Amino acid sequence: MASTLTELVARFGGELLGDGSITIRQVAPLDRAQADEIGFVSQARYLTQLSATHAAAVILPPDAHNATTLPRILTPNPYLYFARVSALLNPPPRPPAGIHPAATVAPDAEIAADASIGAGAVIGSGARIGARTVVGPHCVVGDHARVGADCLLHANVTLYHGCEAGDRVILHSGCVIGSDGFGFAPNEGGWEKIPQIGRVLIGDDVEVGACTTIDRGALEDTVIEEGVKLDNLIQVAHNVTIGAHTAIAACTGIAGSAKIGRHCTIGGAAMIFGHIEIADGTRISTNTLITKSLPKAGTYTSALPFSPHDVWQKNAVHMRNLDKLANRIKQLEKRLTELESKP
Repeated sequence: MASTLTELVARFGGELLGDGSITIRQVAPLDRAQADEIGFVSQARYLTQLSATHAAAVILPPDAHNATTLPRILTPNPYLYFARVSALLNPPPRPPAGIHPAATVAPDAEIAADASIGAGAVIGSGARIGARTVVGPHCVVGDHARVGADCLLHANVTLYHGCEAGDRVILHSGCVIGSDGFGFAPNEGGWEKIPQIGRVLIGDDVEVGACTTIDRGALEDTVIEEGVKLDNLIQVAHNVTIGAHTAIAACTGIAGSAKIGRHCTIGGAAMIFGHIEIADGTRISTNTLITKSLPKAGTYTSALPFSPHDVWQKNAVHMRNLDKLANRIKQLEKRLTELESKP
């Protein structure tokens, strides 16, 4: 794929300064860009890199229009513009339409004529695969599961029975959608399994990272609303709801029946307790433990910065004694008040 600067502006907008006939074949960081590649700067501190770059052109914010003499596209959001150019120049490989001879498809499954089913894939009874969807090698789409149009299931994805994915959904390798939630009833010193009879419902334009697991609901459905972006190695427990356009980074764990609002961002390795609600627009920092509902949007952080081990040990001792220290301070304040009140 290749495009001239003029063609890029015609497609994505922005203001072009300089020679629009220059052909761009790839995107690249400024410090490694070559003569047929385009870079971008979204923050002022990186403008100094422009003097040494070999890029053919750059994408800049409007207030940096004089930062270089290179051909440049001015746009309020250079990072987003760069992402769109990259998507144009790097379309994902698409296998030919049709069912591979080594795939196993139930006779009553509904497969769109222009869908692609890879080698070793298994499509269950009553399953439906939408138009132009790609089901990669060794994927399993369970009985009566549904995958919408223009989806991409990379190799080794498992979509359990009855679960649904909307349109333009991307499921990366190894992710498991619809496994049983962690439901067991104690019984005379042992555990008795509780059937998990809900589903997982995934909305349009959702992306789920590699080896992420989303459990099916115990009674009601686990719901991932439209536009949600989940990184690799995330655990989403049964009956969780994740609101539209929320983004969650890797290694986060979300316990059962938690309800996360729309347009939230959750940093890597955060832990979310079950049966709590998080307001729309909330930001949770990496390694943060959320133990109760957050009814008010804001930024929440609980992670402590690292320190040398001997310093950490001393601070840990002080942490253990915080309650005693607080009580002593209260007693001292009380005594001080008594002394000050005496004539």
